[in-house]
Amino acid sequence: MAGLTTGGPNVDVSLLYEINGLARQAPQWLDRAVSVVGEYGILLALVLLVLWCWRGARRLDEAAAVESFVALVWAPLAAGAALLLNVPLREFVGRPRPAAQHDGVEVLDPGAGIGHSAFSFVSDHATLAMALGVGLFVAHRRLGFVGIGLALVEGFTRVYLGVHYPTDVIGGFALGTAVVLLLAPLAMALLTPVVRAVARSPRLGVLVRARGRVLARPVDLPQAQVPRDKGLAA
Repeated sequence: MAGLTTGGPNVDVSLLYEINGLARQAPQWLDRAVSVVGEYGILLALVLLVLWCWRGARRLDEAAAVESFVALVWAPLAAGAALLLNVPLREFVGRPRPAAQHDGVEVLDPGAGIGHSAFSFVSDHATLAMALGVGLFVAHRRLGFVGIGLALVEGFTRVYLGVHYPTDVIGGFALGTAVVLLLAPLAMALLTPVVRAVARSPRLGVLVRARGRVLARPVDLPQAQVPRDKGLAA
């Protein structure tokens, strides 16, 4: 904990200066764009990816639709759980923001030092983005890779903006991934019966399956007919 509290190892600070230093060489419009994308844009894109995946999952058969919908419900729930876990973690570590400990760090997000967010480890944005990305990966592999890629970009922007150390971002990635994967078996066991009941509901079923998609049911096979030979005596 001492290394984190005093600013982390030298490689952490060196990477901070190198990545944040890019902002000094970039035009002002690019800095503003990175600030908007890092604060809101990537998280919004991840939410849209989850909604896109949900749209496609509704066209699947019942079993696959229920499984995908459960994973999509778990993704934001896990992200929220990870953020809640981060509240006492940040208070316990108590690591100040980079600009509070190192001269020459250019902070491009002036609202990053308000209230409890004045602490740096771990990054809320990195935690939330990676939790959504990994949760999306559980539901859909290809879209999940896109989501994880967006989460990595989110982590880069937090260091670029001068509001987090690289280890803050890595810690956020680890926290978000751990919550999604470690609690997934319990979450799936609890959510699956609920989602299955919703899927079979006449009113709420459209949340899980598109209209016009019938629920899976056993196929009634016709009974074998024994031909009668009228020439044989009964």
